[in-house]
Amino acid sequence: MNKDIQNLVNKGVLLPLMEEFYTIQGEGYHKGTAAYFVRIGGCDVGCHWCDVKESWNAKLHPPTEISKIVENAKKYSNTIVITGGEPLTWNMLPLTSQLKAEGLQIHIETSGAYKLTGIWDWICLSPKKMKLPTKEVYEKANELKVIVYNNDDFRFAEEQAAKVNKDCILYLQPEWSKRDKVIPEIVAYVMANPKWKVSLQTHKYLNIP
Repeated sequence: MNKDIQNLVNKGVLLPLMEEFYTIQGEGYHKGTAAYFVRIGGCDVGCHWCDVKESWNAKLHPPTEISKIVENAKKYSNTIVITGGEPLTWNMLPLTSQLKAEGLQIHIETSGAYKLTGIWDWICLSPKKMKLPTKEVYEKANELKVIVYNNDDFRFAEEQAAKVNKDCILYLQPEWSKRDKVIPEIVAYVMANPKWKVSLQTHKYLNIP
């Protein structure tokens, strides 16, 4: 990537676009809602169970003008979900400002590991042990979604829940490959600790993207 293009990416005027698609939000508070997803490349958080590892290397995804992303998004839905990768790797203010100018609702799915940029109607924080969220993301998160892969993740979930704001909705979600083992454990945990809710990747059960 030449220096001029890299500068535009660093400013958030171009973004490494991996994919964009219209589907049903499968997880968390907005599950069941039709939404247009914009998946931005680039992530160094490195979750071993990530189901989109091809998103990690930003260089594999073409630097795309944010105006084109906005033009596509507004054709499909009033709800736009920015995901990754880790979208906060990049400056999200230019993209979200243009989406807001179109009157759209903008959600982000983030590990929170980097500075919070952008204008958001809904922040889904999914923290990772390898790179913890920033203080600002904890304070502004609308939902906390902790992925449960093993029993230590319940401890981690409580540690994270102690850091978010009092209105943040708390979710435990089974890691897909371990779902048969961990779903009964999550159900028992939520029944014993009802401040938590169960989140499932319903789009995978529905066999949609």
